Amino acid sequence: MELVEQLLSGDRRAAARVISLIENGDAHVQEYLAALHEHTGRAHVIGVTGAPGTGKSTLVSALAKEERKRGRRVGIISVDPSSPFTGGALLGDRIRMMDLSGDRGVFMRSMATRGKVGGLAVATADAVRVLDAFGSEIIFVETVGAGQAEVEIAKTAHTTIVVEAPGLGDEIQAFKAGILEIADVFVVNKADREGADNTANALRTMLDVGSPKRKGASAVEQPGAQAEAAPSNWRPPILKTIATEEQGIAPVADALDWHLEYLKETGRFALRERERITGELRNLLARALLDERLQALGDGTFARMVEAIAERKVDPHSAARELMGNLEHP
Repeated sequence: MELVEQLLSGDRRAAARVISLIENGDAHVQEYLAALHEHTGRAHVIGVTGAPGTGKSTLVSALAKEERKRGRRVGIISVDPSSPFTGGALLGDRIRMMDLSGDRGVFMRSMATRGKVGGLAVATADAVRVLDAFGSEIIFVETVGAGQAEVEIAKTAHTTIVVEAPGLGDEIQAFKAGILEIADVFVVNKADREGADNTANALRTMLDVGSPKRKGASAVEQPGAQAEAAPSNWRPPILKTIATEEQGIAPVADALDWHLEYLKETGRFALRERERITGELRNLLARALLDERLQALGDGTFARMVEAIAERKVDPHSAARELMGNLEHP
Protein backbone atom coordinates (compact mmCIF):
# COMPACT_ATOMS: atom_id res chain seq x y z
CA MET A 1 0.00 0.00 0.00
CA GLU A 2 1.67 3.13 -1.23
CA LEU A 3 0.09 5.49 1.31
CA VAL A 4 1.28 3.36 4.24
CA GLU A 5 4.77 3.10 2.78
CA GLN A 6 4.90 6.87 2.39
CA LEU A 7 3.78 7.38 5.97
CA LEU A 8 6.39 4.96 7.32
CA SER A 9 9.07 6.77 5.35
CA GLY A 10 8.19 10.03 7.15
CA ASP A 11 5.87 11.68 4.63
CA ARG A 12 3.83 14.22 6.62
CA ARG A 13 1.16 14.55 3.95
CA ALA A 14 0.64 10.79 3.99
CA ALA A 15 0.21 10.83 7.79
CA ALA A 16 -2.30 13.68 7.53
CA ARG A 17 -4.16 11.85 4.78
CA VAL A 18 -4.46 8.62 6.78
CA ILE A 19 -5.79 10.50 9.82
CA SER A 20 -8.37 12.23 7.62
CA LEU A 21 -9.44 8.87 6.23
CA ILE A 22 -9.77 7.54 9.79
CA GLU A 23 -11.97 10.48 10.82
CA ASN A 24 -14.16 10.05 7.75
CA GLY A 25 -14.52 6.29 8.17
CA ASP A 26 -12.97 5.41 4.83
CA ALA A 27 -13.55 1.84 3.64
CA HIS A 28 -9.80 1.16 3.47
CA VAL A 29 -8.97 2.52 6.91
CA GLN A 30 -8.91 -0.85 8.70
CA GLU A 31 -6.50 -2.16 6.08
CA TYR A 32 -4.20 0.81 6.69
CA LEU A 33 -4.32 0.43 10.46
CA ALA A 34 -3.58 -3.29 10.23
CA ALA A 35 -0.49 -2.55 8.15
CA LEU A 36 0.69 0.10 10.62
CA HIS A 37 0.10 -1.90 13.79
CA GLU A 38 3.43 -3.74 13.85
CA HIS A 39 5.23 -0.40 13.64
CA THR A 40 3.60 0.99 16.80
CA GLY A 41 4.24 0.68 20.52
CA ARG A 42 7.29 2.92 20.71
CA ALA A 43 5.81 6.34 21.55
CA HIS A 44 5.22 7.76 25.02
CA VAL A 45 1.60 8.91 24.98
CA ILE A 46 0.85 11.79 27.33
CA GLY A 47 -2.65 13.00 28.09
CA VAL A 48 -3.15 16.64 29.05
CA THR A 49 -6.45 17.49 30.69
CA GLY A 50 -7.97 20.09 32.96
CA ALA A 51 -10.67 22.71 33.19
CA PRO A 52 -11.13 25.48 30.61
CA GLY A 53 -8.87 28.45 31.18
CA THR A 54 -5.94 26.56 32.67
CA GLY A 55 -3.76 27.13 29.61
CA LYS A 56 -3.48 23.56 28.37
CA SER A 57 -2.69 24.47 24.76
CA THR A 58 0.02 26.92 25.80
CA LEU A 59 1.52 24.32 28.13
CA VAL A 60 1.53 21.66 25.41
CA SER A 61 3.21 24.08 23.02
CA ALA A 62 5.91 24.88 25.58
CA LEU A 63 6.43 21.19 26.37
CA ALA A 64 6.71 20.39 22.65
CA LYS A 65 9.48 22.98 22.31
CA GLU A 66 11.28 21.50 25.32
CA GLU A 67 11.05 17.97 23.90
CA ARG A 68 12.41 19.21 20.58
CA LYS A 69 15.38 20.70 22.43
CA ARG A 70 15.98 17.18 23.74
CA GLY A 71 16.00 15.85 20.20
CA ARG A 72 12.66 14.07 20.21
CA ARG A 73 10.02 14.01 17.50
CA VAL A 74 6.69 15.24 18.82
CA GLY A 75 3.08 14.57 17.88
CA ILE A 76 0.21 16.72 19.16
CA ILE A 77 -3.46 15.80 18.96
CA SER A 78 -5.85 18.50 20.18
CA VAL A 79 -9.34 17.16 20.73
CA ASP A 80 -11.84 19.97 20.16
CA PRO A 81 -15.63 20.28 20.36
CA SER A 82 -17.41 19.30 17.16
CA SER A 83 -18.99 21.96 15.01
CA PRO A 84 -22.76 21.37 15.15
CA PHE A 85 -22.92 22.06 11.42
CA THR A 86 -19.97 20.20 9.92
CA GLY A 87 -18.90 17.74 12.62
CA GLY A 88 -15.37 19.09 12.27
CA ALA A 89 -13.03 20.48 14.90
CA LEU A 90 -14.45 23.88 15.80
CA LEU A 91 -11.16 25.35 17.01
CA GLY A 92 -9.05 23.86 14.23
CA ASP A 93 -5.28 23.81 14.64
CA ARG A 94 -4.63 25.92 17.70
CA ILE A 95 -3.45 29.43 16.94
CA ARG A 96 -1.32 29.32 20.06
CA MET A 97 0.68 26.47 18.54
CA MET A 98 1.32 28.16 15.23
CA ASP A 99 4.90 28.95 16.18
CA LEU A 100 5.56 25.19 16.01
CA SER A 101 4.23 24.87 12.47
CA GLY A 102 7.62 25.40 10.85
CA ASP A 103 9.27 22.60 12.82
CA ARG A 104 9.39 19.41 10.76
CA GLY A 105 9.88 17.44 13.97
CA VAL A 106 6.43 18.39 15.23
CA PHE A 107 3.18 17.01 13.80
CA MET A 108 -0.03 18.71 14.96
CA ARG A 109 -3.62 17.73 14.38
CA SER A 110 -6.97 18.91 15.75
CA MET A 111 -9.78 16.38 15.95
CA ALA A 112 -13.46 16.64 16.81
CA THR A 113 -15.18 14.93 19.74
CA ARG A 114 -18.31 14.23 17.65
CA GLY A 115 -20.25 14.17 20.91
CA LYS A 116 -18.23 11.36 22.48
CA VAL A 117 -18.41 11.32 26.28
CA GLY A 118 -15.09 12.01 27.94
CA GLY A 119 -13.82 14.57 25.46
CA LEU A 120 -11.90 12.14 23.27
CA ALA A 121 -12.54 12.04 19.55
CA VAL A 122 -13.86 8.74 18.22
CA ALA A 123 -10.73 8.42 16.09
CA THR A 124 -8.19 9.61 18.65
CA ALA A 125 -6.81 6.17 19.50
CA ASP A 126 -6.26 5.41 15.82
CA ALA A 127 -4.67 8.83 15.26
CA VAL A 128 -2.24 8.12 18.10
CA ARG A 129 -1.38 4.84 16.41
CA VAL A 130 -0.70 6.65 13.14
CA LEU A 131 1.63 9.17 14.78
CA ASP A 132 3.37 6.34 16.63
CA ALA A 133 4.05 4.53 13.35
CA PHE A 134 5.03 7.85 11.76
CA GLY A 135 7.90 8.08 14.23
CA SER A 136 6.68 10.49 16.89
CA GLU A 137 8.49 9.64 20.13
CA ILE A 138 6.30 11.82 22.34
CA ILE A 139 2.58 12.18 21.59
CA PHE A 140 0.54 14.76 23.51
CA VAL A 141 -3.24 14.28 23.52
CA GLU A 142 -4.92 17.46 24.77
CA THR A 143 -8.57 17.01 25.62
CA VAL A 144 -11.54 19.34 25.59
CA GLY A 145 -11.70 21.34 28.79
CA ALA A 146 -15.03 19.85 29.81
CA GLY A 147 -13.72 18.86 33.24
CA GLN A 148 -16.40 16.47 34.42
CA ALA A 149 -15.83 13.66 31.91
CA GLU A 150 -12.08 13.81 31.42
CA VAL A 151 -11.34 10.52 33.19
CA GLU A 152 -11.49 8.97 29.72
CA ILE A 153 -8.03 10.37 28.95
CA ALA A 154 -6.42 7.85 31.31
CA LYS A 155 -7.52 5.04 28.99
CA THR A 156 -5.42 6.23 26.07
CA ALA A 157 -2.34 7.71 27.77
CA HIS A 158 0.66 6.22 29.52
CA THR A 159 1.08 9.41 31.54
CA THR A 160 -1.63 11.94 32.39
CA ILE A 161 -1.00 15.59 33.21
CA VAL A 162 -3.79 17.37 35.07
CA VAL A 163 -3.50 21.14 34.64
CA GLU A 164 -4.79 23.52 37.28
CA ALA A 165 -4.67 27.31 37.52
CA PRO A 166 -5.54 29.79 40.27
CA GLY A 167 -8.58 32.02 40.13
CA LEU A 168 -11.01 29.82 38.23
CA GLY A 169 -13.82 29.93 40.75
CA ASP A 170 -13.35 26.56 42.40
CA GLU A 171 -10.06 26.26 44.27
CA ILE A 172 -9.37 22.84 42.83
CA GLN A 173 -11.07 21.89 39.58
CA ALA A 174 -9.60 18.38 39.66
CA PHE A 175 -11.53 17.45 42.79
CA LYS A 176 -14.81 18.66 41.32
CA ALA A 177 -14.15 16.83 38.07
CA GLY A 178 -13.24 13.59 39.80
CA ILE A 179 -9.90 13.34 37.98
CA LEU A 180 -7.59 13.39 40.99
CA GLU A 181 -6.95 9.67 40.76
CA ILE A 182 -5.87 9.69 37.11
CA ALA A 183 -3.20 12.36 37.53
CA ASP A 184 0.40 11.23 37.18
CA VAL A 185 1.68 14.81 37.15
CA PHE A 186 -0.05 17.93 38.42
CA VAL A 187 0.81 21.27 36.84
CA VAL A 188 -0.30 24.53 38.42
CA ASN A 189 -0.06 26.81 35.40
CA LYS A 190 -0.27 30.62 35.45
CA ALA A 191 1.78 30.47 38.63
CA ASP A 192 2.42 34.22 38.50
CA ARG A 193 -1.20 34.80 39.47
CA GLU A 194 -2.43 35.35 43.00
CA GLY A 195 -3.54 32.13 44.64
CA ALA A 196 -1.06 29.80 42.89
CA ASP A 197 0.49 28.74 46.21
CA ASN A 198 -2.97 28.03 47.65
CA THR A 199 -3.83 25.89 44.65
CA ALA A 200 -0.61 23.91 44.96
CA ASN A 201 -1.05 23.46 48.71
CA ALA A 202 -4.66 22.35 48.25
CA LEU A 203 -3.50 19.70 45.79
CA ARG A 204 -0.91 18.52 48.26
CA THR A 205 -3.56 18.23 50.96
CA MET A 206 -5.81 16.27 48.61
CA LEU A 207 -2.99 13.84 47.90
CA ASP A 208 -2.28 13.48 51.63
CA VAL A 209 -5.87 12.47 52.39
CA GLY A 210 -6.30 10.46 49.19
CA SER A 211 -5.91 6.77 48.50
CA PRO A 212 -2.95 4.86 50.02
CA LYS A 213 -1.16 4.69 46.67
CA ARG A 214 -0.97 8.48 46.73
CA LYS A 215 0.79 8.65 50.12
CA GLY A 216 4.30 10.04 50.46
CA ALA A 217 6.15 13.31 50.11
CA SER A 218 5.16 15.60 47.26
CA ALA A 219 7.08 18.31 45.49
CA VAL A 220 5.60 21.78 45.06
CA GLU A 221 7.80 23.55 42.54
CA GLN A 222 8.33 27.16 41.62
CA PRO A 223 8.75 27.93 37.90
CA GLY A 224 12.26 26.91 36.94
CA ALA A 225 12.84 24.73 40.02
CA GLN A 226 13.94 21.11 39.74
CA ALA A 227 11.51 18.26 40.34
CA GLU A 228 12.47 15.35 42.56
CA ALA A 229 13.33 11.99 41.02
CA ALA A 230 10.55 9.43 40.83
CA PRO A 231 10.02 7.49 44.08
CA SER A 232 9.56 3.70 44.08
CA ASN A 233 5.83 4.15 44.74
CA TRP A 234 4.79 6.95 42.40
CA ARG A 235 3.20 10.02 43.87
CA PRO A 236 2.24 12.77 41.40
CA PRO A 237 4.59 15.74 41.65
CA ILE A 238 2.99 19.17 41.82
CA LEU A 239 4.85 21.51 39.49
CA LYS A 240 4.28 25.22 38.95
CA THR A 241 4.66 26.79 35.52
CA ILE A 242 4.14 30.00 33.61
CA ALA A 243 3.69 28.47 30.19
CA THR A 244 3.34 31.78 28.37
CA GLU A 245 6.87 32.62 29.52
CA GLU A 246 8.09 29.01 29.15
CA GLN A 247 9.03 29.00 32.84
CA GLY A 248 9.03 25.75 34.80
CA ILE A 249 8.67 23.64 31.65
CA ALA A 250 11.91 21.60 31.91
CA PRO A 251 10.95 20.11 35.32
CA VAL A 252 7.63 18.97 33.84
CA ALA A 253 9.46 17.26 30.96
CA ASP A 254 11.78 15.64 33.51
CA ALA A 255 8.78 14.37 35.49
CA LEU A 256 7.32 12.82 32.31
CA ASP A 257 10.59 10.98 31.70
CA TRP A 258 10.75 9.76 35.29
CA HIS A 259 7.17 8.55 35.19
CA LEU A 260 7.84 6.56 32.02
CA GLU A 261 10.92 5.05 33.67
CA TYR A 262 8.85 4.21 36.74
CA LEU A 263 6.18 2.50 34.63
CA LYS A 264 8.75 0.34 32.86
CA GLU A 265 10.76 -0.56 35.96
CA THR A 266 7.66 -1.64 37.90
CA GLY A 267 5.98 -3.47 35.04
CA ARG A 268 3.10 -1.03 35.04
CA PHE A 269 3.83 0.09 31.48
CA ALA A 270 2.81 -3.31 30.11
CA LEU A 271 -0.18 -3.35 32.45
CA ARG A 272 -1.40 0.05 31.27
CA GLU A 273 -0.90 -0.98 27.67
CA ARG A 274 -3.08 -4.03 28.17
CA GLU A 275 -5.71 -2.01 30.00
CA ARG A 276 -5.73 0.45 27.10
CA ILE A 277 -6.07 -2.36 24.56
CA THR A 278 -8.84 -3.99 26.61
CA GLY A 279 -10.82 -0.75 26.70
CA GLU A 280 -10.30 -0.08 23.00
CA LEU A 281 -11.31 -3.61 22.02
CA ARG A 282 -14.42 -3.47 24.20
CA ASN A 283 -15.41 -0.14 22.65
CA LEU A 284 -14.89 -1.41 19.11
CA LEU A 285 -16.86 -4.57 19.85
CA ALA A 286 -19.68 -2.61 21.49
CA ARG A 287 -19.94 -0.26 18.52
CA ALA A 288 -19.94 -3.16 16.06
CA LEU A 289 -22.62 -5.04 18.00
CA LEU A 290 -24.75 -1.91 18.36
CA ASP A 291 -24.57 -1.18 14.65
CA GLU A 292 -25.48 -4.79 13.88
CA ARG A 293 -28.44 -4.80 16.29
CA LEU A 294 -29.77 -1.45 15.08
CA GLN A 295 -29.62 -2.69 11.51
CA ALA A 296 -31.52 -5.82 12.54
CA LEU A 297 -34.21 -3.72 14.21
CA GLY A 298 -34.79 -1.55 11.21
CA ASP A 299 -35.09 2.22 11.23
CA GLY A 300 -38.85 2.19 11.69
CA THR A 301 -38.90 0.23 14.95
CA PHE A 302 -36.18 2.31 16.56
CA ALA A 303 -37.72 5.60 15.40
CA ARG A 304 -41.13 4.61 16.77
CA MET A 305 -39.58 3.84 20.15
CA VAL A 306 -37.85 7.22 20.18
CA GLU A 307 -41.21 8.89 19.59
CA ALA A 308 -42.84 6.83 22.34
CA ILE A 309 -40.16 7.95 24.82
CA ALA A 310 -40.51 11.58 23.72
CA GLU A 311 -44.28 11.39 24.21
CA ARG A 312 -43.71 9.91 27.70
CA LYS A 313 -45.54 6.70 26.80
CA VAL A 314 -42.54 4.59 27.87
CA ASP A 315 -39.31 5.22 29.77
CA PRO A 316 -35.89 4.65 28.13
CA HIS A 317 -35.01 1.58 30.25
CA SER A 318 -38.28 -0.17 29.44
CA ALA A 319 -37.87 0.79 25.80
CA ALA A 320 -34.39 -0.73 25.68
CA ARG A 321 -35.66 -3.98 27.22
CA GLU A 322 -38.50 -4.12 24.70
CA LEU A 323 -36.12 -3.56 21.79
CA MET A 324 -33.85 -6.33 23.09
CA GLY A 325 -36.90 -8.58 23.26
CA ASN A 326 -37.69 -7.79 19.64
CA LEU A 327 -34.17 -8.82 18.68
CA GLU A 328 -34.36 -12.09 20.59
CA HIS A 329 -37.87 -12.92 19.31
CA PRO A 330 -38.32 -11.14 15.95
